[in-house]
Amino acid sequence: MIGPKIGHRLDPVFISVYRFIFRNTFVAPNTITIAGALFGFLAAFLIFFEHPVLGAVSLLVAGFLDILDGAIARGSGRVTQFGGFFDSVLDRYTDLSVMGAIIFVYVRHNQFDHALAGFIAAIGCALIPYARARAEAASISCKTGILERPERTLFLLVGLFIPFLLNYIVIILAVLTHVTVIQRIVHVWRETRRKA
Repeated sequence: MIGPKIGHRLDPVFISVYRFIFRNTFVAPNTITIAGALFGFLAAFLIFFEHPVLGAVSLLVAGFLDILDGAIARGSGRVTQFGGFFDSVLDRYTDLSVMGAIIFVYVRHNQFDHALAGFIAAIGCALIPYARARAEAASISCKTGILERPERTLFLLVGLFIPFLLNYIVIILAVLTHVTVIQRIVHVWRETRRKA
């Protein structure tokens, strides 16, 4: 929802921030992608060792870098098929490592009901981009759904910055990720019926 509404309108802002940070040094978009993934893994590490607020800060940096790499690629004319693929793969690593860390914390504290909710949410997080990729492989645009990656990240940030809300956030993610998958299934079904 957030992505399609904002689109690439904020690219000039992110490019200005990039120029301020790096001055006259050009940093390749794929390098920024890797840096973003490393901050995502750091977030998972911090969450695993029960430092949720620090994990949230690291996840926030990872999210910023994830937006920045695309803005720089578009702004410098360096958009490539591999770059998009690479970014998407590392995003999945980040998403699932963070959810995995949350699940491990629940298991450590014998909160198996919330661990199960986290596992269900992790499956949904993996299936949302998979559904889109399979649709696009069939030449069907599939950006529909209420909970794309920006929304999922925002939910997690709220839950990590305000830890007593995390249990509720995980349950919300467990439900809404699969609602999004169903929305994409219905969308593709309608599109294939329309083209038949």
